[in-house]
Amino acid sequence: MSFLTGEYDHQIDAKNRIRIPGKLRGKEEKLFFTKGTDGCIFAFYESIIQEKLAKLEEMKMTDANPRKGMRSFTYSIKAVDIDQNGRLVIPQELVKYANIVKDVKICGAVSRIEIWAKEVYDKYFEREDEEYDENFSFLDI
Repeated sequence: MSFLTGEYDHQIDAKNRIRIPGKLRGKEEKLFFTKGTDGCIFAFYESIIQEKLAKLEEMKMTDANPRKGMRSFTYSIKAVDIDQNGRLVIPQELVKYANIVKDVKICGAVSRIEIWAKEVYDKYFEREDEEYDENFSFLDI
């Protein structure tokens, strides 16, 4: 498995279409979009979303908090085909969820792609350089 990394500036068009940057493009012709954390959209290739869903299948159905999280995650999953021009249409409800207007940041996050409204991304990372050492220390690598 190759790891998805890097960040790229793009724009969404009037029909909610984006292009996935070449360095993040897999061989699969479909991506699965879902609500992400911190106001972004997660995009998974099919092999990865299958792994994530298999892990959720192992969850105890009697645990209320994880059950609600599982429902929120799985209810928002939308399969999207890549067209012949390499574009994908982000579902309107996810565009609204992520507050995307025009400018987007598309980022590789190991096994998933994250799509952010540029304004939300900039606010989230506005102090990233100042807090890098503290944030990095949690990674334990």
